[in-house]
Amino acid sequence: MDHGLRIPERGMYDFVSLGALVHRLDPGIVPFRKATECQIHVSGGEYNCAANLADCFGLNTAVVSAMVDYPIGELIATRVRAMGVKGIYKHFAHNGVTGPNMAAVYSDRGHGVRAPVVFYNRANEAAAQLKPGDFDWKAIFSGGVRWFHSGGIFASLSETTGELIVEAMQAARQAGAVVSFDMNYRQKLWSLWGGQTRAADIMGRIVENVDVLVGNEEDLQQGLGIAGPEVAGDSKLDPRAFLAMIETVVGRFPRIKVIATTLREVHSASRHSWGAVAWINGHTFTSPTADLDVLDRVGGGDGFASGFFYGLLSGESGEQALRLGWAHGALLTTTPGDTTMVSADQVRAFAKGGSGRIQR
Repeated sequence: MDHGLRIPERGMYDFVSLGALVHRLDPGIVPFRKATECQIHVSGGEYNCAANLADCFGLNTAVVSAMVDYPIGELIATRVRAMGVKGIYKHFAHNGVTGPNMAAVYSDRGHGVRAPVVFYNRANEAAAQLKPGDFDWKAIFSGGVRWFHSGGIFASLSETTGELIVEAMQAARQAGAVVSFDMNYRQKLWSLWGGQTRAADIMGRIVENVDVLVGNEEDLQQGLGIAGPEVAGDSKLDPRAFLAMIETVVGRFPRIKVIATTLREVHSASRHSWGAVAWINGHTFTSPTADLDVLDRVGGGDGFASGFFYGLLSGESGEQALRLGWAHGALLTTTPGDTTMVSADQVRAFAKGGSGRIQR
């Protein structure tokens, strides 16, 4: 099927992402007010896709980000390398007291009827200080890059990060890379400096450069200021509300050839129904629905996006690309942390309709 994308056949990097690297403190099912210990996960919506594509699917990937030269930065950089991702950093010195810092995300997992709780410490975050001119995009793209990606979380961090995304996307287009963007609208982050109106202005200028867009109907409404559909779905798994917005989105942003999102019905913190839908160059595809026993939901959306991108990068059909994204996102919720711990063989097996039966 013609997906309308001109993906370069080869390049030094299959995938390059631009975004903030963070560390997530995870006390498991224990609420933070009673926690006595935490696991540390390295994360970041944009980085997660690069890590998943490298570790699970074997692609050559890189992340462009800020790095603070202090022990937390060393921890993060070590984990990035361990996932097989090349770090391309602007380095910052830490003053030993106030930063700048690598952001911290606090997120317990919830359990049953108790929902997960997420909050941040992004005070004096190094990534928020990144601005146009900080990176040599000509050098980064000189060896060839097949796909460039960024996201709305990074865009929300400051008045300069969105401008940096636009600069990077324009360089990516000139270099012939496919450009993708995950809306990831976060009201808490945007509320600090301009709110929804400012978000729609900045993300609108970003999406003008985008070939592949990831985001649900709420992301499209809040992040782009597009009016919601008159059609309402019967449930969170019903794609009609999302699909009703496609014509409006593509009419405003004609460069877009692909739009995709996950569909999730949350029955409890530990039990979700999971699906996905994609519009690919005028054709619509919908995944099966899976009932998931969720260990850690954080990163599932990035798991979907990276599996979906892999399908498109590897020349799969639209339907198979969607299934790979759906399967990888589902499997990622069965392991702790924000990035993948599963293999490409496990993803392909689940995409075919696999189950949790033991593999001998």
